[in-house]
Amino acid sequence: MPTITHDVIIIGSGAAGLTAAINLAQDRKVLVLAKGALDGGSTNWAQGGIAAVLDGGDSFTAHVEDTMIAGAGLNNRKTVEFVVSNAPAAIERLAELGVPFNAGEDFGERWHLTREGGHSHRRIVHVDDATGAAVQQALVKAAQDNPNITLMTDMVAIDLITSRHGEKYSGDGHVWGVYAYNKTTGHVDALLGRATILCTGGAGRTYLFSTAPRGATGDGIAMAWRAGCRVSNMEMNQFHPTCLYNLEVKNFLITEAVRGEGGRLKIPGTGYRFMPDFDSRAELAPRDIVARAIDHEIKRLGLDYVHLDISHKPPEFVKHHFPTIYARLLDLDIDITKEPIPVVPAQHYTCGGVVIDLDGRTDMPGLYAAGEVTESGLHGANRLASNSLLECFVFGEAAAKHIRAHWDDLPAPPSIRAWDESRVTDSDEEVIVQHNWREIRRFMWDYVGIVRTTKRLERAQHRIALLASEVDEYYGNFRVTPDLIELRNLLEVGRLIVRSALHRKESRGLHYTLDYPETLPQAVDTILAP
Repeated sequence: MPTITHDVIIIGSGAAGLTAAINLAQDRKVLVLAKGALDGGSTNWAQGGIAAVLDGGDSFTAHVEDTMIAGAGLNNRKTVEFVVSNAPAAIERLAELGVPFNAGEDFGERWHLTREGGHSHRRIVHVDDATGAAVQQALVKAAQDNPNITLMTDMVAIDLITSRHGEKYSGDGHVWGVYAYNKTTGHVDALLGRATILCTGGAGRTYLFSTAPRGATGDGIAMAWRAGCRVSNMEMNQFHPTCLYNLEVKNFLITEAVRGEGGRLKIPGTGYRFMPDFDSRAELAPRDIVARAIDHEIKRLGLDYVHLDISHKPPEFVKHHFPTIYARLLDLDIDITKEPIPVVPAQHYTCGGVVIDLDGRTDMPGLYAAGEVTESGLHGANRLASNSLLECFVFGEAAAKHIRAHWDDLPAPPSIRAWDESRVTDSDEEVIVQHNWREIRRFMWDYVGIVRTTKRLERAQHRIALLASEVDEYYGNFRVTPDLIELRNLLEVGRLIVRSALHRKESRGLHYTLDYPETLPQAVDTILAP
């Protein structure tokens, strides 16, 4: 199979991957791999915006404290301070790349700043309600215009290439790149570099209901774990409170900003506004509190959904602030200027992931990571709204800076064995993969969702073990396919989530268990080592 060598291999073409590539391309040849299309990741779907201290009445201290409070104390304060202090510069660089942030509406205000749940100030810069798409477009253009960046689409990463894949075995654990299934050729390529950066996003598709794109199957987390990296806080999966409930259109997110701009959560039929019963901040409470409140009301009353209502605001205000949502829902015969939106919670963000330091380094030499695939210490037990894209920019740049500064310490790749498919055949039982895919997503939703119990987690653990044995046998006998690669990773990530959830004997942030409803005095990370 083909062996392709660049200076640096970046797996993922979203905000983190392209930020790293653009910074590295000043003096290095970079290969960026996209699982599907260049804009197929989560960045392109981010509606809300990017948090940064840009107003004179705001402060780094306030942004740090808001992040720590949302994260239920599980955050690493040094990481939070590092990201928050680098946020304004990151916004400036995006503006220089051509991201058209909404202009300020008041005299002297450069950009319009909105406020979202958990924030004590207006500090969210945005491009209407489609910030991610604008950011993705600007980053892709910059990458395409750079001769030192090669962009490859339809490349499905299978496993990291480590020292054990060398023609001569070396036990140093260095990562030299990745084996990836090329959808165009139907074969597996070995892609080599002195350094590799994981920017593969989260694991939202482990769950039945998720706002994440189709490809968010935890590939980077699973590959890093198999290679020897620690993972942390995998039990902390954020459920977005407000995903559109529609049997025809699935996974359409209703941004946090709708509640930030006055949207109210109500019981269908009665119109009763229930959030003040759960938290003094009402609809502006952090996402975990809002999601649990909605889940509680749905289960208590036997509802399919609750209502999110912003129709009390002037129609022009709603259309101006949420043009994408307004237009999309109008196509579904829902006029949000006149009627409420039916919403349900859905998995939205993977707060846990591969352990990294402030330079984006993982446990494995030569392997870096940035974005949702990581557990950097920024989010803790719950991500503060609009801190996710910010993390991508800051750590994508940090990883690139460290690689450039320590280039001479990174040895060239050794001779690596090609992918061997000489003893496998094509499968005639693809239905097994599809059936197991549906099964894991269903029981993860039922047993490892917003509210958990030890018995539910043990049931999930048992089912994962059974499915994993089936998939391991299947993987060993048949040629890989994109669906099989993703199913293997979904099971690995599901197993890590359940193990982490069983380990935490408390309720904190996004992890809420009926068996341990209290929060322990000390916040401790759940760290798993291979």
